[in-house]
Amino acid sequence: MAEVLNQVVEFDVKKIKAPRGNTLTCKGWAQEAALRMLMNNLDPEVAEKPEELIVYGGTGKAARNWECFHAIVKSLKELENDETLLVQSGKAVGKLRTYDYAPRVIIANSNLVPKWATWEYFDELERKGLIMYGQMTAGSWIYIGTQGILQGTYETFAAAGRKRFGTDNLAGKLIVSGGCGGMSGAQPLAATMNNATYICAEVDENRAKKRLTTRYLDEIEYQLDAAINRVIEYRNRKIARSICWIGNITELLQALIDNNITPDLLTDQTSAHDPLNGYVPDGMTLPQALELRKSNPDKYKQESYRTMAKHVRQMILLQSRGAETFDYGNNLRGNAVAGGFLPESEARNPDGTWKYPGFTPAYIRDLFCEGQGPFRWAALSGNPDEIYLLDEELMKLFPEKTHLHRWLTMARERVAFQGLPARICWLGYGERDKAGLLFNKLVREGKVSAPIVIGRDHLDCGSVASPNRVT
Repeated sequence: MAEVLNQVVEFDVKKIKAPRGNTLTCKGWAQEAALRMLMNNLDPEVAEKPEELIVYGGTGKAARNWECFHAIVKSLKELENDETLLVQSGKAVGKLRTYDYAPRVIIANSNLVPKWATWEYFDELERKGLIMYGQMTAGSWIYIGTQGILQGTYETFAAAGRKRFGTDNLAGKLIVSGGCGGMSGAQPLAATMNNATYICAEVDENRAKKRLTTRYLDEIEYQLDAAINRVIEYRNRKIARSICWIGNITELLQALIDNNITPDLLTDQTSAHDPLNGYVPDGMTLPQALELRKSNPDKYKQESYRTMAKHVRQMILLQSRGAETFDYGNNLRGNAVAGGFLPESEARNPDGTWKYPGFTPAYIRDLFCEGQGPFRWAALSGNPDEIYLLDEELMKLFPEKTHLHRWLTMARERVAFQGLPARICWLGYGERDKAGLLFNKLVREGKVSAPIVIGRDHLDCGSVASPNRVT
C-alpha cells in the first residue's frame, strides 16, 4: 500500500497544474475556481515543497495529506451549485445542501481553543493526522507565489523610508534581512523597486535559486566577505541590486557588526514562527540541521531558540547604532523570549513595548485606518495578457492614483508569474467594489475569456490581528 501511495504522490506532483481556459471540469465556476486555485497552490512553479503539500512559510500546506487532497478534488468536481463543501484543516469533512449564492467552500484552518493552542499540542494533533498548519493563503488556496507578499513589502519599505529618511526613493540605502523563501523572497525585489541596495542570508540554496529564476533576486553569493564587499560597493554607487548570501542570518549580522557596517533598514523574515520545521539554528550546516530535526526534535527547538535570542540581540545592537529596525511578522521576538534564552527585559522597553516595533504599527496601520490594503486576483484562463489588460483598465479607472500606476507598471516589467497569471495591488475603502465591477464587466463583454478569482491577502486590514507578529 505504501509503495502504491508513493507512486501516486510522485505522479501527482509532476502533473498537478491548474486547468486553463474556459472549459469547466466542475459543475460550476465557483467550484472550478476553488479547484484551480487549490491545484495552483501545488504547481511546482508556485509551491516550495509540492511533494509534501507544503506551499510556503515553513510548513504551510494546501491539504492535510495526499488522501485528503484527492478527496477534496473529487468533492469539488461532484459539488452541485446549491451545495457547500466544509474543509477543516485541509480535510473535507462535510457537504451541505445550501443555496445558489451560498459559499461553495467554507474553510477553517488550525483552529484551537486557546488553552490548548500550543506548539506541543498542535504537533501532537498533526502527528495523529488531525490538523495541519495552513499559513495564511496556503490552506485557503489563494497563494499566488512570491508576488503575493511583494507589494505589501514594497509598501512597507517605502513607508519606512518616508518615516525615517523623508523619501520613498531609497537609492544609496542598504536593506538587510534574513530568508529568501516563499514570503521572504519578495524582499529583494521590493527593495530594488524602491531603488535600494539589498542583502539577505538564506540557508537553503534551492530557495535562493528559485528566487533567482523568477527574477525576484539578482545575485547569489557563497563567500560572506565577497557578498558584503559587493553590496557595499552597490550601495555607495546607488545601484539598486540584491544579493543573497548562502548561510545563516546570524553570521551575516555578526559580520556587519564586526566590520562596523550599519544597515539603513533592518528586518527579518525567516520562518521564526516555527522553531522546529521553519527556523534553522546557526552553528551547523543545513544537512546537519535537517538530521537533528528528525533525530532529536526537542534539542533542535532549543538550538532554534538559542539562535533566535542571539538574532534578536544582534538586531537590537544594530538598532542602537542607527539602523531603522522592525519585525516583519514572523514572531522572532516572541519566540526568542518564549524559548527562555532572552529575558523579556532585554527585548522590551520599560513600558512593555518591544524594543523594535512590528511593521504594521510602525508603517502600515495608518493605511489600514483609511481602509487601504491589498487584495489579489488570478486569471483562470491562464492568459497573461488578460492580467495586463486588467492592469491597464485599473489605471483608467483610478487615474488619480499615481502610486498605483507606478506599482502596476513596475509589476508588469519586473514580476514573473508563478502558476496562473495573477496580480496584487492596494486599493482603499470604496475602491475595491469598483474594481470588482470592472472585472465583471470585462468578463461579461468577453474581453476576459474566463472568470477572475478575487482573494484575500496576508495583510488584509480586517484580518491581521496577531499581537506578537503583526498588530
